[in-house]
Amino acid sequence: MSEWWRRGAVYQVYPRSFADSDGDGVGDLRGLRAHLDHLAGLSVAAVWLSPVFRSPMADFGYDVSDLCDVDPVFGTLADLDDLVADCHARGIRVVLDWVPNHTSDQHPWFLASRSSREDPKRSWYVWRDGAPDGGPPNDWRSEFAAVGPAWTHDERTGQWYLHSYTPQQPDLNWEDPAVVAAMHDVVRFWLGRGVDGLRIDALQRLAKDPLLRSNAGSDRRHDQDWETAHERLRGIRRVVDEFPDRMIVGEVYLLDLPRVIAYLAGGDQLHLAHNFVFVHLPWDAAAFRAAIEEFEALAEPGAWPAWFLGNHDHSRIATRYDTDDGGDGGHGPARARAVALLLTALRGTPFLYQGDELGLPDAVVPPDRVVDVDGRDPERAPIPWRPPSVAGPGAGFTTGEPWLPLVADAERLCVERQAADASSTLSLVRRLAALRAGSPTLQTGRQRMVDAGPGVLAWLREDDDDRLLAAVNFTSEPRALPVGGEATLLVSTDPGRAPGRAVELGPDEAVLLRLTGG
Repeated sequence: MSEWWRRGAVYQVYPRSFADSDGDGVGDLRGLRAHLDHLAGLSVAAVWLSPVFRSPMADFGYDVSDLCDVDPVFGTLADLDDLVADCHARGIRVVLDWVPNHTSDQHPWFLASRSSREDPKRSWYVWRDGAPDGGPPNDWRSEFAAVGPAWTHDERTGQWYLHSYTPQQPDLNWEDPAVVAAMHDVVRFWLGRGVDGLRIDALQRLAKDPLLRSNAGSDRRHDQDWETAHERLRGIRRVVDEFPDRMIVGEVYLLDLPRVIAYLAGGDQLHLAHNFVFVHLPWDAAAFRAAIEEFEALAEPGAWPAWFLGNHDHSRIATRYDTDDGGDGGHGPARARAVALLLTALRGTPFLYQGDELGLPDAVVPPDRVVDVDGRDPERAPIPWRPPSVAGPGAGFTTGEPWLPLVADAERLCVERQAADASSTLSLVRRLAALRAGSPTLQTGRQRMVDAGPGVLAWLREDDDDRLLAAVNFTSEPRALPVGGEATLLVSTDPGRAPGRAVELGPDEAVLLRLTGG
């Protein structure tokens, strides 16, 4: 049997916004544990948790002050152990979001490093003298445009420290073997507690030009994706391989697919790499086909794709791809529904961001409720579990005031309403998930693209005698679907589609067919 991470979907939970058990308006681990039946109903192979470690929350958990403990806002280490046990009892694996590029400026390591130029941990972070004009050491910029330079001056010791994100997130110095050893021990700590895998945040940032050369005038960036990245990743993989049946997936935020695929090479680096070229595609069949075929052409035979179109850092699928009218007949955004089929039927591991199974759009966040430095609040709005008319303004997410506003149409889009509607987006995603869970062809079968005319993306999945045809109409007009032989319609994303042979795709419709003969 193939590895678990190849067979089913990975569901991303942004814990602050999933479910709140204690009424403080912020989601927590006990809230997640109370809703594991929802994940089981989606037939997910694993749940990936955005960081739940101790943190001052300058970047909402991605600024970690203790890499081996849980922040009280989410619960305790025992709560996390209980969550892992509950997930395992349901056949669901647990993947934690590990942040190895940087820590919080409140982490004991950085407090020591900042205390004196002579402190033994000074070299654990990247410290440099300023430029001759008194400015930062070089022209590197923070990933967050609002932050500006990636350097902050420390008055006490008279040097500048590097931070690829906010000043509260100083970069660790992976040139120092002591840092490497300490971070390897963090990996062992979590895998030793029964965690099944790690999502490695900002992986490309672990290797920078040690000479700190300028990015200006260079054909490549010097502040990330340096040659030593792969050596460091292989060291991490060796630690992971000390534990059986574990997985690492990397956030390799590079819009250059050959460089992303390099992190999968050799079978001794990542198991999966998030493909950000894919997430930035326009709604265009030719663009999607080119991206899929480029991965297959460049990747080694054993490399396995990971497909996603939504996460906590990007505007939601329904907002990016669907029109303002909300989609098809009140049943959910048509293109977001088509994406659900596309991700399910492609060869590779689908990643599903919480709320995408509901077709949620971005929430409207008034200026006085904005909390994120990089404008990512709208896609991080809490999940509406019950109608606000029944459960109050917290919509079943919380009994208190949600830390961010909920989506405007929580009454219709909430889990409870959609679960009772056979034509809802949630019901569609559940059907697709169950189909994949019972189909070796969809899990690991071969894949071949099919020419189906302009504006239509189509592909075959084959395993022994089973042949499945998936097709997505990327246009807003009907399109004929050439089908040879007999075809049985398994799923359509159009709730109005009558059973039978699908020889014409409706606007923005996706279908999955079983082929016989022909």
